[in-house]
Amino acid sequence: MANALRGLGVGRGDRVAIYRPMILELPIAMLACAKIGAVHSVVFSWFWAKAFRERANDAQVKVAITVDGFYRRGKVIPLKENVDHVLDDIPSLEKLIVVRHAECPVEMKTGRDLWWDDVIQGQETVSPTEVMDAEDPLFILYTSGTTGKPKGVLHVHRGYAVGIYTTLKLVFDLKDEDIWWCAADIGWITGHSHIVSPLC
Repeated sequence: MANALRGLGVGRGDRVAIYRPMILELPIAMLACAKIGAVHSVVFSWFWAKAFRERANDAQVKVAITVDGFYRRGKVIPLKENVDHVLDDIPSLEKLIVVRHAECPVEMKTGRDLWWDDVIQGQETVSPTEVMDAEDPLFILYTSGTTGKPKGVLHVHRGYAVGIYTTLKLVFDLKDEDIWWCAADIGWITGHSHIVSPLC
């Protein structure tokens, strides 16, 4: 995926919005962005599309990644169809990558929309890691917006990694033989920190 993003012109400092449920491609996309020095921003998939638009415009995203649809409370949420209503209002957006997940029928806009499977097909499995400064941005995670306009909280490469690693090691006393579980969504800082970052 890192190579696929590079092939789409995504590089160091570019912003990528990730608007999808808790599926495997979510942490893959996050790690791919970190690998190439792009700044990822995960948007909680249960938010309305207008919340996605607001955050994507604030971050000036170049690429967004979503799904055709996903299951919640026994029904299919057509996320791609929902997000289509706001994409024209995000002037910085160049490409939308769509994961096939719920097999929903979707409209794909030529030149903008791409299937995840297609962009990763034929890519090399090794990708060079972009060398970043400790203070370079790693990701932007937005506050919920329940008390006003959502605020983008910027986390940097070294500070975030050291902080989370230290917490997991010294506060949670995480060992290799432990089974670790976090029930939070990756769209919130707890899930972001305690689902993906334990890979450190």
